[in-house]
Amino acid sequence: MKHLLEGIVDFRKKLTEENRHLFAQLALGQKPDALFIACCDSRVVPNLFASTNPGDLFVLRNMGNLIPPASINGGDNSAQAALEFSVLTLNVADIILCGHSECGAMQTLQTSATSPHLAAWLKYASASLTRKPPNPALSSHNQLSQANVLQQLDHIKSYPFIQERINSKALRLHGWWFDIARADVYCYEEAAQSFVLIDETEAKLILSRLG
Repeated sequence: MKHLLEGIVDFRKKLTEENRHLFAQLALGQKPDALFIACCDSRVVPNLFASTNPGDLFVLRNMGNLIPPASINGGDNSAQAALEFSVLTLNVADIILCGHSECGAMQTLQTSATSPHLAAWLKYASASLTRKPPNPALSSHNQLSQANVLQQLDHIKSYPFIQERINSKALRLHGWWFDIARADVYCYEEAAQSFVLIDETEAKLILSRLG
């Protein structure tokens, strides 16, 4: 708690007039570029490794970066609500589903959760257990983490309003994976059937496809 309070005080001291103007503009409304779906793991900070400013990303974080498939009714609808709001109201052009290494949710999925609410939530990742991992050279839980990124992208595609926007080229989906130990971000390349490091060359390739 001490670090949080010190951070708030430091933030106020360093806030420039330019930044104050930015926040004043953001108070009038938001128009983020993308929906960023990530795990709630404290080591994963999208705004840090993606160098984004306030207002750039609409962020959804939960255990295991999961999205229940469209066929699921009832239960916790918060993930679906964020999906609907970002796409139908904010009109984001991109959805990024980002998993990460050493994910506690994936390790728990492999060993079976003893907490009832966690077990109920992780059922949305159960299909990832039987999915072929993109990189079999990784540890088993990191293989599962990458497979889960692809599984959750399939869940997102199961929503008719998502598929409609993909078909009309108004929406693009991206699978990313963050390696905590190396602080590297990878993106899934369909042609290579693997996660590729996002360096300057890969970034240019991705941007060229966006048009």
